[in-house]
Amino acid sequence: MKNILFTITLLIGFTGFSQGLTLKKEPSKEVKLENGRFYIDGANIPSYQMKKIFASNLHSLKLYRQAKSKETLGGALLGIGGTMTVVDLTIGLFSDAKYPTALTYAGLGMVAVSIPILSGKSKKMKEAVSSYNEGLKNTTSIDFNLNGMVNQNGVGIQIQF
Repeated sequence: MKNILFTITLLIGFTGFSQGLTLKKEPSKEVKLENGRFYIDGANIPSYQMKKIFASNLHSLKLYRQAKSKETLGGALLGIGGTMTVVDLTIGLFSDAKYPTALTYAGLGMVAVSIPILSGKSKKMKEAVSSYNEGLKNTTSIDFNLNGMVNQNGVGIQIQF
């Protein structure tokens, strides 16, 4: 029993004189959006990696996801509408069918609806980037120190923020 208590006291004494643990967060870099592409320090970042970068700021991640969903919906409407218009045009050119039909009008309507949706995408992307960059300016680095302590009053852990 004495050997166990001596060993525990010895180990606690060693931890009391050990070095403290310090964690410092690397500063994040500012994101720029130019011509629909993301840049960090002049390097082009693919859009699939931007989700990981925006993950530290929930508001910017939400705006980025909204912009991507607008891009998907607007692109689908534009593609389907354009395809419908071209198909009706080719049917009208190569057959004796009446041109334009309801297919052309529906296609042009889809193309017209896709334009404001796609323009809202770039606005959301810009808001996401500015929100992320504002979040970088408002954060301060946190110093975290963890020290083991032994003195005449007992054994303890000291944590400093």
